[in-house]
Amino acid sequence: MFSTFKALSLLGMVLLSASLDRDGEHVMDWKIDNLERIGGHRVTVLGQPQIITTDQGAALLFDGVDDAVIVPANPIAGARSFTVEVVFRPDSGGAPEQRFLHMQSAENRRLLIETRVRGNDWFLDTFLKFDESDRTLQAKEKLHPLGNWYHAALVYDGREMHHYVDGTREISGPVEFSPLGSGQTSIGCRLNQVFWFKGAIRQLRVTHAALPPEEFLGHFGK
Repeated sequence: MFSTFKALSLLGMVLLSASLDRDGEHVMDWKIDNLERIGGHRVTVLGQPQIITTDQGAALLFDGVDDAVIVPANPIAGARSFTVEVVFRPDSGGAPEQRFLHMQSAENRRLLIETRVRGNDWFLDTFLKFDESDRTLQAKEKLHPLGNWYHAALVYDGREMHHYVDGTREISGPVEFSPLGSGQTSIGCRLNQVFWFKGAIRQLRVTHAALPPEEFLGHFGK
């Protein structure tokens, strides 16, 4: 009896540390490495994403046709400011527009992180929408080669949104965006199952605070 109680207590401490980090701020660190549970949530699998091995651990590979996973949770729910980070590899042969990360509340208020492919390169496209307020950030002049691993971040500080690739801020713009309610997250396509992603995704981390680059995954201090 005691050993069972002790094990459950330790499990509770692990779960708490996974969701409360960085001086008590709410942090969700999701490993995108399996087809059963992500962030503790049982996922819905679309198509046949593959589990692959990378030098940093397992990841999911999406075919750009009909592969994705749907998570029944909205990690930015309740946040007045937030940082959404994703570690991903966009591969060649995909569609020109790929909405590979989509978080949305029941009221159709949403966040999207997307790639735009131009030949053998891509640029980052990010989007926030809250009722009649929205903002699209497209870093059209900031091209990156396909086939490599990247870190992308969308940061909202309560007034402006900013997006980064590998710790470098590429573009910013003001937008009114209030805390969202519960909802869903799609990884590998838009929630309405269009604009499929071709490539691999390894990790998603959401922090309910506007982080500077030196606190990103990978520690991109300048």
